Amino acid sequence: MVSWIISRLVVLIFGTLYPAYSSYKAVKTKNIKEYVKWMMYWIIFALFTTAETFTDLFLPWFPFYYELKIAFIIWLLCPYTKGSSVLYRKFVHPTLSSKEQEIDEYLSQAKDRSYEAVVQFGRRGLNVAATAAVTAAAKGQGALSERLRSFSMQDLTMIRGETISDPTEDISDSQTQVQSTPRIITEMVDNSVFKNGIIFNIITGGAKAP
Repeated sequence: MVSWIISRLVVLIFGTLYPAYSSYKAVKTKNIKEYVKWMMYWIIFALFTTAETFTDLFLPWFPFYYELKIAFIIWLLCPYTKGSSVLYRKFVHPTLSSKEQEIDEYLSQAKDRSYEAVVQFGRRGLNVAATAAVTAAAKGQGALSERLRSFSMQDLTMIRGETISDPTEDISDSQTQVQSTPRIITEMVDNSVFKNGIIFNIITGGAKAP
């Protein structure tokens, strides 16, 4: 556990932060020699990080595994050994030069395929979203129509039960009103005659018949 922690600190400080600051200085001063030096280092360090991902899974049981990692990082950075420049010039550069065209074609094909895959995935996502939206809209419309139908049935029931009256009752009421009209007129005439007679008697002195 201690060896793992020490190796991670060495890789972080001496293998990442220090080379990053040195690369910044090379870019700032526009020193081509230093710039090339650190570019070679970063290529080797990228390969080391890739290999480290697998070796940490399968080779941590190897004796002095973490110590060897620390020694390798120091060897890469040491200005006396110039490990990164040695590895790049003797192994990496010749290999990449011989396989450069094949690698470029593979990367181009991978780029095109990834673009097509992204487009197809986007289309499928849009189709799924559109189908879900249409389904939700159809379900919502069905629920709304059922709700409106229930409301309309309730309104019709209320109208039939409360507001619509029986036609026979209306006819009987109208007949009763027609029959009672002459009686009302007769009573009004009788009352008028009675009142006129009283008024006439008062004016003539109230003569009484013998």
